[in-house]
Amino acid sequence: MNDARIAELLAPYVGAPGASRLKPEALRDISTYIDLLRRWNQRINLTAIRNEEEIVTRHFGESFFAASLLFPPCSSVSSVVKGVAVADLGSGAGFPGLPIKLWAPEIKLTLIESNQKKATFLREVARALTLTDVNIQNARAESLSEPRFDVVTLRAVERFESILPIAASLVSPRGRLAILIGQAQLAQARSILPSQTWSELHPIPGSSSRVVAIASQDEPNK
Repeated sequence: MNDARIAELLAPYVGAPGASRLKPEALRDISTYIDLLRRWNQRINLTAIRNEEEIVTRHFGESFFAASLLFPPCSSVSSVVKGVAVADLGSGAGFPGLPIKLWAPEIKLTLIESNQKKATFLREVARALTLTDVNIQNARAESLSEPRFDVVTLRAVERFESILPIAASLVSPRGRLAILIGQAQLAQARSILPSQTWSELHPIPGSSSRVVAIASQDEPNK
């Protein structure tokens, strides 16, 4: 898929030209990423989506939309973002973590994926895109020895009710937890994490029910 078509498909998620943090080379990286995803998907189950344009909108578009909320495209954002520690829990095929890295290259990204084959795929993508400050943890999140991050992301995971408290436990004091979920799941999320302060809902463009919800906490995790 050519860069112009990728940019056209992403426009509803990242904003007008000049309002996005995506550089032209990021569009080429997305094309490379899609090629790797489709090739590896023939061997391991990374995504049920096969259509390239739907991969761009559902996977990259949703991820970039979350990235734009976490790291808004303002002129001073680079200095603010530099060194921010981000963890993507249950990263799978790398969404939203790797697109967030393309959006904000200055972050320090940790991808947490317990499946060894998927973790190997993530390493291959990071290598192919020559990404730096990307740490792939082939482990269960609860086993991490130093689990505190400024931002933790979570998308499309099984055992939502059990994984959400683990995700919250990875967030540093005054950090943020960003989850990409169906709107119907929000009440459950709030009941699981009653001490969190939830932002307003951010409906994902092109979806009738999916949202990005961001929770923050003022006190350290217990």
